[in-house]
Amino acid sequence: MSAPEHNHVPAVRPHCCPCCDHLETGDDGISRRRFLSGAALGGVALTGLSWSVLSAAEAEEESAPKRRPLVVKPIFTYRTYSRRPQRSWRSWGGIENQQRADEELVRIQGELKKLKETADFPIEFLPVAAIRGGGDLAKVDDIDKADTLLVYAANGDLNAIAKLKKDTIFFCRYKSGPVYLWYEIISPRFLRQHSDKLAFEDLDFGDVVIDDQDEILWRLRSLCGLRNATGSGIVAVGGPSGWSCRQAPDLAREQFKLDIHTVTYKDLGELIKAAMADEAAVKRAKQRADKYLKLPNTPLETKRSFVDNAFLLDQIFRNLMKKANCGALTINGCMATIMPMSQTTACLPLSTLNDDGYLAFCESDFVVIPSGILLAHISGKPVFLQDPTYPHDGIITLAHCTAPRKMDGKTLEPARIVTHFESDYGAAPKVDMHKGQQVTMIAPDFKAERWMGLLGVIEDHPFHPICRSQIDVRYEADDDVVAERMPGFHWMLAYGDYRRELAYALRRTPIEWDYLG
Repeated sequence: MSAPEHNHVPAVRPHCCPCCDHLETGDDGISRRRFLSGAALGGVALTGLSWSVLSAAEAEEESAPKRRPLVVKPIFTYRTYSRRPQRSWRSWGGIENQQRADEELVRIQGELKKLKETADFPIEFLPVAAIRGGGDLAKVDDIDKADTLLVYAANGDLNAIAKLKKDTIFFCRYKSGPVYLWYEIISPRFLRQHSDKLAFEDLDFGDVVIDDQDEILWRLRSLCGLRNATGSGIVAVGGPSGWSCRQAPDLAREQFKLDIHTVTYKDLGELIKAAMADEAAVKRAKQRADKYLKLPNTPLETKRSFVDNAFLLDQIFRNLMKKANCGALTINGCMATIMPMSQTTACLPLSTLNDDGYLAFCESDFVVIPSGILLAHISGKPVFLQDPTYPHDGIITLAHCTAPRKMDGKTLEPARIVTHFESDYGAAPKVDMHKGQQVTMIAPDFKAERWMGLLGVIEDHPFHPICRSQIDVRYEADDDVVAERMPGFHWMLAYGDYRRELAYALRRTPIEWDYLG
């Protein structure tokens, strides 16, 4: 007996983004309302796009833009004393005279040198300023150059520093050298200003470090990531959008000052047509495809022509980013619109771009893209945008067709080159991410008010009939809590543990960090 038909049940389109099912859709596969809304919110269109112009400024051999160094101004605040008979003449602290202050300055300089050598992110320390009070602070002539202040708070006036309204880390000694006065009183006298509540909007208890240099380092890593993410540029092919949230591009611009450059599909189509007619460009794409397919653990399980065309599309994307003077790109309509134009899919180009240090995202989903930009700039590694599933038994499956292979920023993971799943067309990497690898996961909400965070370990990289790069990740949080608290749709993931850095960075935004664990 055949199953009855339920004509009243709407069909689900073969699409990673079912949010667009109910929208008016144009011939190019993009919702006109969504595209127009995104274009209005998202930024300025790139102009002067011709293959002759873009190819003349070839970007193939150039590396992706590097992260800008975080510029840090170290400030040593202290006082000296003269003994007075039968009077209290000194405050707490082991620095009483200029000789001890000079010795402490040498110690600070040595520690800063080690911090710079240890940092896995770009950082520049300005010369240490040794000051006794607010008046001396006014004489420091390079504070305006600094992104962040690192204050060695032995003694002296911290209120003048707070008035500068800069990101500030306060370091106090207990056992790592001469004990500092502010080790005793930084909470009641400074942060709480003689009250029971935090007195500052832009400073809080997490800005204080006692003794531990590693505690300084991860905070600086966080601020470096935030500085590089804020105001960064991104090319949006087909226009910026948001999964189930038309305001997502505008929120991204508001909260992270993203500079979104729109490239229309009409312009992209002309670029692809011209590139395909350029014998030199086609030859170069085939040479790059040859080189890629000769990499270890890279079996080809789709048509070779799809890979050749993918590397031609990769080159177009690189040149567009160079034209926009940025290192990030996202593509809208990647589930259908790009395929007839490029005779392949965007999956493999997005993977190869990420492996080469660019940021490349599918689906133009600015609900999740800001989290990827921030996480990548904090970690210095590629990030993986994916679809989550339902949490169960301490496991969640995450999958997409555009995964990077150099998830640690250095080593190529094994990858089968197969078709994009939903279309069974083109070229996509099925990346076998490293079992046992610790990962940080972010689930942003649609309103850009809360990012849920999870720490997990990759348990398996199966090959189910879903998006090609797929991982089962085990986490420690309660399944019901994860199910109730996971917001939005797309997630972002990176190798390593960056919970602290994300929390510290997001404190400077309107977004709440909701870590489960």
